[in-house]
Amino acid sequence: MTVRSINGVPIRLPDERWIHITSHHNEMAAYYFEVLEVIAEPERIFAGDEGELIAVKEHSPGKYFVVIYREINNGEDGFVITAFFTRRIEQIERRRMLWQKE
Repeated sequence: MTVRSINGVPIRLPDERWIHITSHHNEMAAYYFEVLEVIAEPERIFAGDEGELIAVKEHSPGKYFVVIYREINNGEDGFVITAFFTRRIEQIERRRMLWQKE
């Protein structure tokens, strides 16, 4: 399945990546569509260390969805790298914020 990022880039969630995500973060298994929603409608986006983007959206008070993805081919394509929940949002907030929902 594909969704558009805030930059208008189509981001894919291939089966291989979904298997990787759910095998490492089994609590994510019920949240396939929510992972895509975080990319399409994030609250904030932070810069990764190697060009990846980190989309964040609050799931419940103090608990956040984090989806890491990459935009490639001059913004013509992209894919999800991983996704997980965190309560330790401070580690992500130390990064450079690229975008914030108004």
